[in-house]
Amino acid sequence: MATVPLFTKFPCKTLLPSSSHSNFQSKSPTLVPVNPINRVRTTVHRPDFKVRASDVNDEWGPEIGSNVSVAERVAEEAIESVEETERLKRSLADSLYGTDRGLSASSETRAEISELITQLESKNPNPAPNEALFLLSGKWILAYTSFVGLFPLLSRRISPLVKVDEISQTIDSDSFTVQNSVRFAGPLATTSFSTNAKFEVQSPKRVQIKFEQGVIGTPQLMDSIEIPEFVEVLGQKIDLNPIRGFLTSVQDTASSVARTISSQPPLKFSLPADRAQSWLLTTYLDKDLRISRGDGGSIFVLFKEGSSLLNP
Repeated sequence: MATVPLFTKFPCKTLLPSSSHSNFQSKSPTLVPVNPINRVRTTVHRPDFKVRASDVNDEWGPEIGSNVSVAERVAEEAIESVEETERLKRSLADSLYGTDRGLSASSETRAEISELITQLESKNPNPAPNEALFLLSGKWILAYTSFVGLFPLLSRRISPLVKVDEISQTIDSDSFTVQNSVRFAGPLATTSFSTNAKFEVQSPKRVQIKFEQGVIGTPQLMDSIEIPEFVEVLGQKIDLNPIRGFLTSVQDTASSVARTISSQPPLKFSLPADRAQSWLLTTYLDKDLRISRGDGGSIFVLFKEGSSLLNP
């Protein structure tokens, strides 16, 4: 049979006729495959794999080396920015020296100061200064202004020997109060004029100021006056030793008057409501320096009391 060779490849068994079928005609043995195997072509499906670049959200995180380099670069940029800001602050302080708070500044000096102020404003470490009121609190010394309303005060002298010694602003962020003060100094005494005000925060940078009271301080006479050995008048030196005894008695009298006057309370008066309001926009603020802009675009540069920027 032609099919026999094909099936010989599989295990088979032979079926023989039993005795019960002996009366039937004898037939050739029949081969039946025991474990037929169907030849089925199988296709294996493999999973698809995609390759993508790693990012910071990967479960394994960014590469350590790149992360360190980024952190170092950020730290270096921060340090450079701080150093540049400190350099600009010192340059501004140097430019203000000898300008008498802006009164005697030349046009070239004003332009230089204006440029430095603009650069510092762009680097303001506290862009929302009214959210850092603790930095605003304290006494601030006026170092420069473009406010022409102060120039008559700065240029006017009560007498040849009396001058404006200091202009300051003291802020108390707990009570929301402001005191502006001008101190006058002479050879025998000092006195001051100040205004007391309340301020209201209107934006992260702007405050509204309402002045309530003016105060004329009690003159503070010096307890002791140093008597020189001579004075110069019209180019001539006058010896004071012959009249030193008389001058000493005058000094004692002055000390007594000083104690009496200094014990008197200051003179206070109310300010008219229609002229007692203003606003300020703080454009730069840190622990040493404050830059503000007021009505009409006037600029105020103030150094914190005790700051090294006050020392030229």
